[in-house]
Amino acid sequence: QVQLMESGGGLVQPGGSLSLSCAASGSLVSRNAMKWYRQAPGKQRELVARINSGGTTYYTDSVKGRFTISRDNAKNTLYLQMNSLKSEDTAVYYCSVFINARQFWGQGTQVTVSS
Repeated sequence: QVQLMESGGGLVQPGGSLSLSCAASGSLVSRNAMKWYRQAPGKQRELVARINSGGTTYYTDSVKGRFTISRDNAKNTLYLQMNSLKSEDTAVYYCSVFINARQFWGQGTQVTVSS
């Protein structure tokens, strides 16, 4: 009964900010490593950021210094704060978790960075 649901996507101008949320079922956020991926048209899905159960974070080079992954265990919610957005950040963003040898995904939320 793993459920993930992203929200917060939309249209933003270059240099702007956007905050994404991922509501998760049960205690997934606190007990597992949670990830944000993104996929742009014609490109492979790529890992954007990760936070493990101990709070250790990872970011792909292209978003370091601009994106921040965080969580609220009480709300069972994962977040991705995106600042200084670029057109290259345009993609569908997904949250994900790996449990018992299976990768689970949310439905995705569209982020469009354009002037």
